[in-house]
Amino acid sequence: MNPRLIVGLGNPEPKYLDTRHNIGFMVVDACADSWGLSWQEEKRFQGLIAQGIAKGGQQVRLLKPLTYMNRSGQSVRALFDWHKLAVESILVVYDDLDLPVGRLRLRKSGSAGGHNGMKSIIAHLGSQGFPRLRIGIGKSSLTDNTVSHVLGKFTPEEKPVIESVIKLGVEAIEVSLQDGLEKAMNQYNPHQSQV
Repeated sequence: MNPRLIVGLGNPEPKYLDTRHNIGFMVVDACADSWGLSWQEEKRFQGLIAQGIAKGGQQVRLLKPLTYMNRSGQSVRALFDWHKLAVESILVVYDDLDLPVGRLRLRKSGSAGGHNGMKSIIAHLGSQGFPRLRIGIGKSSLTDNTVSHVLGKFTPEEKPVIESVIKLGVEAIEVSLQDGLEKAMNQYNPHQSQV
């Protein structure tokens, strides 16, 4: 099944803009820009929604939950129920500490891997069986704790790599919409940008 709902994870306040933890928001923002879609706040879904036709002609919805990361599942579940979606038709885009900056990994399913936004979505959907696109943000250094790392901004050296991987993320999503997840995984999982 090809994705019908693309969820980008992040935190809504301006102070979180361009932080590592908001890479999911950055990717779906880039999708919306590329496809000429505009964001509208939908209170019943506790999020920002952009919907329309993606590159390639597929009908798609984008979601940015406004619930804060740890309660992302509330927003996803509300939209999931309203539109009677299949779990497999939801693609979640989020940051991953275990992948280096510039790396992305597309998977059909899996655990939360310690990510609180994913834990919330899995709990609210009662399933791990939905695709996800993990974007590497790198591990924190020994002098930096995890919270300040994920809520920190990318370094000047990392920014061009992040811009590149966001573009690749949009391309991978477009391929998954048009040709299915398997083809997108084969095409984009081997790729790695360099810092």
